[in-house]
Amino acid sequence: MVRRDREASMSDDARPADSLIPYDAWTDDALRDVVARALELAAREGLPGEHHFYLTFRTDHPGAKLPGHLKARYPQEMTIVLQHQFEALTVDRAARLFSVRLHFGGTPATLVIPFGALTGFADPAVRYGLRFQPVMDTAATEPEPEPAPAAEAAPEAPAQVVSLDAFRRRPARD
Repeated sequence: MVRRDREASMSDDARPADSLIPYDAWTDDALRDVVARALELAAREGLPGEHHFYLTFRTDHPGAKLPGHLKARYPQEMTIVLQHQFEALTVDRAARLFSVRLHFGGTPATLVIPFGALTGFADPAVRYGLRFQPVMDTAATEPEPEPAPAAEAAPEAPAQVVSLDAFRRRPARD
């Protein structure tokens, strides 16, 4: 059995030593691989049952590509939901990114998101979630240019941007 509890053999007042082995980075990479696998499954087979994904990412990450109006509205961080209406979901493991086309106010937009830009992933259907520290690498590989939008049938109903403000706790009123 592998123990991940670094503090199990330390006294209560001792601080763990700084590691010369990048365990935290390796762990984040492994968990980002979980996200990549989940996205690959969704791209290949769609989302089964009630599964849906909340993906939070840094819009100011050097490799993140999104339309100007979304970048202006979400200058640092944005959460997207992949549930019923998403298109052209692709995962590029070599470039360490994924792309997806969503509709915002009825207008299609392709987002290119490096896995290093992710700060959160959740699948509320099974109460599963991950948090990440973004990797703000300025030497990120340049993602491929956005493909030209193809002519296609309009979706049944426009996708909606979900505001998470409704779920945040509000201070109690006296």
